[in-house]
Amino acid sequence: QLQASGGGLVQAGGSLRLSCAASGRTLSNYVMAWFRQAPGKEREFVAHISRTGASTNYKDSVNGRFTISRDNAKNTVYLQMNSLKPEDTAVYYCAAGSLFVIWRSEYNYWGQGTLVTVSS
Repeated sequence: QLQASGGGLVQAGGSLRLSCAASGRTLSNYVMAWFRQAPGKEREFVAHISRTGASTNYKDSVNGRFTISRDNAKNTVYLQMNSLKPEDTAVYYCAAGSLFVIWRSEYNYWGQGTLVTVSS
């Protein structure tokens, strides 16, 4: 089970930190990722992080504004989102997989999503 939290309503330029906690699963065994889905759009890759946290990768439009991190001791992954824009409005999902790739089909386990709304 993956449980995402931390979403909410924020003004443009603001910040939020999302968390993804696992139960019954050891997150250090997985590559972890965040995806998002805006209304009427496909679910898209946002960021991912390797098992140790040594490697990260970001969607171009969030690079420099978002930071993915993990605390394997707490079995939790985070997404720090700064300088938020209205176009970042979406449901954000955390996901766990075996490969360090951006394709959602390669992620086997998904959280339930947390809604982020950025007002202009």
